[in-house]
Amino acid sequence: MGEEVRIRLMEIADLNQVMEVEHACFPTPWSKGAFVNELTTNQFANYLVAEIDGRVIGYCGVWIIIDEAHITNIAVSPEYRRLGIGERLLQGVIEMAKTFRAKKITLEVRLSNETAIRMYRKNGFQNGGIRKNYYTDNQEDAQIMWVMLE
Repeated sequence: MGEEVRIRLMEIADLNQVMEVEHACFPTPWSKGAFVNELTTNQFANYLVAEIDGRVIGYCGVWIIIDEAHITNIAVSPEYRRLGIGERLLQGVIEMAKTFRAKKITLEVRLSNETAIRMYRKNGFQNGGIRKNYYTDNQEDAQIMWVMLE
């Protein structure tokens, strides 16, 4: 990959490309309206995108509420996976959470998503429990993961 990956704040103008990533990555994708709401109405929501040559190839969202951050979603287009882009997005929202003085950050991940779990562990996340039947498409359990930021 010779192109430079740029990480920046998500904008409304990115949503058509974000939706392409969303549909390529998830069996039950969020609607465009859900993303519009996140960007325009949810005061706790912050989103980053990864782009190459102006094309959005990934994104990550985080809610920061008082001193706790919750990663809502993270996705990278299948053709750009295993290049460290997801990790750069993750590290970007971790830094953002620290800027907002969050003390810990949490997320849920499919138990079957071993690649993501390895990435989260590499970045300090530890297991915090299981949410039974968390995913609506197949009732798969979610691993809850946490990391302290201080």
